[in-house]
Amino acid sequence: QLELVESGGNLVQPGGSLRLSCAAPGFTLDDHNIGWFRQAPGSEREMVSCISSSGRYTNHADSVKGRFSISRDNAKNTVFLQMNNLKFEDTAVYYCAAVWAAHPGTICPVPKYEYRYWGQGTQVTVSS
Repeated sequence: QLELVESGGNLVQPGGSLRLSCAAPGFTLDDHNIGWFRQAPGSEREMVSCISSSGRYTNHADSVKGRFSISRDNAKNTVFLQMNNLKFEDTAVYYCAAVWAAHPGTICPVPKYEYRYWGQGTQVTVSS
C-alpha cells in the first residue's frame, strides 16, 4: 500500500513563504499524478495544485495562481508545493494525494475522488 507523507507545514506571517514536501517512502512516484489539496475547518477539501507524472503538466486553483507552484523531483521521489505571498485564507490542513497514471501524457485530475492514495496532512497556519 502506497503511503504518502507530507512535511513542511508551519505557522507563518502573511506575505511569507513555505515549501511543502510529499514523499512515499519505499515506493516510486514517477508513474503517479500528484495533487495537493487543502481543507479549512468547516470547508470542503479543495484542489490547490496538481502535477502530471512526467512533470510536464500542472494545474492550479485560481485562488493560488501566481503565488503557488508545484514541482517534482522523481530522482528523489518527492513532490513539492512552493507557497509564496501567503494569505490568511491559505490557512488549512494540506494533503498530498496520488493516482496511478496510465501513461506519461495523462494530465493530473482535479476532482478529489479521482485520487486513490492520501497522506495524513500537514497544518499551514497564516497568522500575524
